[in-house]
Amino acid sequence: MLALRERLPLWLQLRCGLEPKTLAALAVVLVGAAVLAAVHFWTVRPQSVRAPEPVGGGEAAPAAVREPAHPGSPAPPPGPSAGQPPAADPGGQIVVDVSGKVRMPGIRRLPAGSRVADALRAAGGVREGTDITGINRARVLVDGEQVVVGPAAVPSGSGTTGGGGPAAGHAGPTAPVSLNTATMDQLETLPGVGPVLAQHIVDYRTEHGGYRSVDELREVNGIGDRRFADLQPLVRP
Repeated sequence: MLALRERLPLWLQLRCGLEPKTLAALAVVLVGAAVLAAVHFWTVRPQSVRAPEPVGGGEAAPAAVREPAHPGSPAPPPGPSAGQPPAADPGGQIVVDVSGKVRMPGIRRLPAGSRVADALRAAGGVREGTDITGINRARVLVDGEQVVVGPAAVPSGSGTTGGGGPAAGHAGPTAPVSLNTATMDQLETLPGVGPVLAQHIVDYRTEHGGYRSVDELREVNGIGDRRFADLQPLVRP
């Protein structure tokens, strides 16, 4: 106790009067403060925390949230599992009949969506000298359609010789005229068909994708029963 008293500052020895009880109480206070400081230091010390384990036993992340393998590379497009079904490949075929002035007429099987130009190419092409100005080669074909090419173009200087031949104008054609391939000039060679009616026939052909039969000629504006009867033996689809 005397040793503790000697270690105290002089002002504290004078203030406490150097009484033993006072010194003992002061010692208890100091010891209690030291214990409290030690407990406080122990409770607030840093402690190591264990990292949580990944959910699902360490399985790989879903493909939808994976990042690119290399920085800056685009992410792969979502597959069928992303909710969008793959585009269906139709892979269908159509059957068309190519006849007339082609090198290899006959039945041709073509991919769905083919056009008249594809059918002509499959038939070996058009014969030399054939007029195809009235053929819409960009038209999309339908299954079961007939593509007729012809008749062959007539040279501009040719004609009927002799004075007893028919007069120029609406002379009847020597062969049936194709409603699907005939030009305006060829249609005007038909009896009772002028420029206006020929244009109606071509317009119907364009709007409906061609003629399937001669009977469709009745639906053309300007062709009645009597005119249809005159034209029926002179035309073909």
